[in-house]
Amino acid sequence: MVGFSYQINDAQLHAGLRSLIALGRDAGRVMADVAALGESSTRLRFRTETGPDGQKWKPSLRARITGGRTLTKDGHLSGSISGRHGRDFAEWGVSRIYAAIHQFGGEIHAKGGSLRFRLANGGFAQVQKVTMPARPFLGVSDDDRDDILDVIQARIQSRIQGNVHAG
Repeated sequence: MVGFSYQINDAQLHAGLRSLIALGRDAGRVMADVAALGESSTRLRFRTETGPDGQKWKPSLRARITGGRTLTKDGHLSGSISGRHGRDFAEWGVSRIYAAIHQFGGEIHAKGGSLRFRLANGGFAQVQKVTMPARPFLGVSDDDRDDILDVIQARIQSRIQGNVHAG
């Protein structure tokens, strides 16, 4: 008589599955990494003057006259980039009230009088409206999407390989 016995020690498999389930319930560390990636990518857009779609921003008049960069005169807008995260979300953005007009573009109309502002060459302008071109800085580019997926994949892989303490 020939006998055959096969024993499977599935403790490691169960531990890995429990770790993956825990990651699914609270992905806070992964979301922290995703928020940090979003913040970093947004800061890079201000340095390269490029939107999430890869299109260069239309240079501002000030940047054309002074040779500076668009949307970076004082650095307040880019300096307000921040992110938040939780167990199931990651977000980033800016806290300046004027951010939307730069992100989406649009017209600014004078209320009751005219708009008066200093030009980059030192002169002044007085107009009824100003048309701002869109210069998107918030968003997820194809590269951002790939980086986010890489972060998530690395976290999942570390859980599968038994590094149960990795976030």
